[in-house]
Amino acid sequence: MLRVPHAAGLAWFKACGAVQAFEPRLTADLFRRRPSQVADVIGCDEQRAWLLLADAGTPVGAVGNPPEPWLAVLPSYAELQRDEAPYADDHIRHGVPDLRLASLPARYQDLIGRDLPLDADEIARLRAFAPQFSDLCDELAAAGVAETVQHDDLHHGNVFDLDGRMRVLDWGDSSIAHPFASLFVTFRFLEEVTHLSPDDPWFPRLRDAYLEPWGEGFTETFELALTVAGLAHGIAWARQREHLPEEAYADFDRWFAVVLRRALARL
Repeated sequence: MLRVPHAAGLAWFKACGAVQAFEPRLTADLFRRRPSQVADVIGCDEQRAWLLLADAGTPVGAVGNPPEPWLAVLPSYAELQRDEAPYADDHIRHGVPDLRLASLPARYQDLIGRDLPLDADEIARLRAFAPQFSDLCDELAAAGVAETVQHDDLHHGNVFDLDGRMRVLDWGDSSIAHPFASLFVTFRFLEEVTHLSPDDPWFPRLRDAYLEPWGEGFTETFELALTVAGLAHGIAWARQREHLPEEAYADFDRWFAVVLRRALARL
């Protein structure tokens, strides 16, 4: 990332690594279709995976992680996801990772065959859960919610406010997946950063705000999606680890273990 001052203000240049090479094109596509909800794209070079963005203001995380801004962010983000569903196949053809439900059981088998940063009993629990995970994916698919772009890093550091305009940035961890999975990360950071307890009334309030654009009757589907999402998030982290140098494993695995244990807590 480079900060680029210019005559009209400030821009940000991003050169993406191989694991996130799809991000410039994806961001540019989202900007063309939903310009009020993502950063303004000044330039995009898909071949070199370069992206130039206008300044998007201040992250909501600059003042902690209050839950109130999410009441505005989540319905808008859900609308983006809903409208982006018809373009899911095109995104996959251009490199956005495919974490659709049909692909997850096989990817889960790959995950549990890896050397994971967990205790032996935790790994045994993950391996024993494989048949049930496949069943949960089938059950979630039967709910009929269209799979679409899923940010997978939707926390207070990636939502920016510029004069009251709230926008989601940093789409490099995205995949095509079940849309409700996005709130796995959002809720994690509200617990870990804001220190909301798991039974805090803010969680159902934010859930309902997010679900409003999807229509009625998805509360149980949402809870099921978060269970599947925790393990899918672990699968995504395993993919990212493959692109790291060995000297980066120790720090990465410290947080990888946090992700996996949070997924385990929902089983």
